[in-house]
Amino acid sequence: MATAFLSSLTRGIGRYALVAALTAVFALFATLAPGFLSGANLLSVLVNNFALLAIVAVAMTFAVSAGGIDLSVGTAIDFASFAFVSLVLAGQPVALAALGGLAGGALVGVFNAVLIAGIGISPFLATLGTLFVGRSVQQLLTNGGNPVYLPPAGVPEAFRFLGHGTVAGIPVPLLLAALVIAGAWLVLSQTRFGRVVLATGIQASVVRYSGIRLSRVTAANYVLVSTIAAVVGLILTSTVTVYIPSSGNAFLLNAIGATFIGTTFDPRGRPNVPGTVLGVLLLGVVANGLLLSGLNFYWQQVGTGLLIFSVLAIGFANRKAAARA
Repeated sequence: MATAFLSSLTRGIGRYALVAALTAVFALFATLAPGFLSGANLLSVLVNNFALLAIVAVAMTFAVSAGGIDLSVGTAIDFASFAFVSLVLAGQPVALAALGGLAGGALVGVFNAVLIAGIGISPFLATLGTLFVGRSVQQLLTNGGNPVYLPPAGVPEAFRFLGHGTVAGIPVPLLLAALVIAGAWLVLSQTRFGRVVLATGIQASVVRYSGIRLSRVTAANYVLVSTIAAVVGLILTSTVTVYIPSSGNAFLLNAIGATFIGTTFDPRGRPNVPGTVLGVLLLGVVANGLLLSGLNFYWQQVGTGLLIFSVLAIGFANRKAAARA
């Protein structure tokens, strides 16, 4: 009786360790970091630290849910950004340029789909190769990695809207992040495609023997991952009005970290959209709080790494306890 109670308590603590960690760091920085609780700073956390990373991390969640990973999400961001800027510079309407940007990002997913679902290369090696190929292609397209600027006087107002506009007082990047999060949750939890993706990550052989064309699902999933990541390329380019080669890779490690932190929110340790979102919020609050506390960049990285280790350790301990129960 006592053993069962302790096991149940351990599982409960493990599952909500992410919520507890987020609450703890929020309370800590509210006490130690000057201006942390100001409305302007909290909005900055949501727009600058949360919105873009949340979109990339949600894309990564699809890849990890299927038992793989996508190291080329930064490349999808960069290709979307390059296509968007190039089409705007060519005088195309902003809406058409945005569609072209999404197509540019999706092209990375198509390349991954051919490697993984077509040829059978492992997701890690395939997307790592795409990362390197994408970096080289960007160098070739920009004469060695030169940024592509948009002239301030010639930037259409509609172009700036994605990065600087508001709808009913809500910043557009934050609104787009919310739409992507809601859509991703619906797809993974409420659709047949999402259930197949999750089942593939648990036991791919069962999915294959059930008569489902696993290669089609895998291909569609990687195209979806890159298309979601491409949204960040559009927002980022609209915000800074410049394309900088390989800048999308800055999101990669935090997206992976947030996705795996989010697995602790699921009692079975599986990737899930709510957990990923909480993981992104945790990383964003920590980065902002450490910055306001006056710690330099290197100590910020140490603090973030220790926090990731702590949350994951509790999550793994929770799964061990559940397995023994």
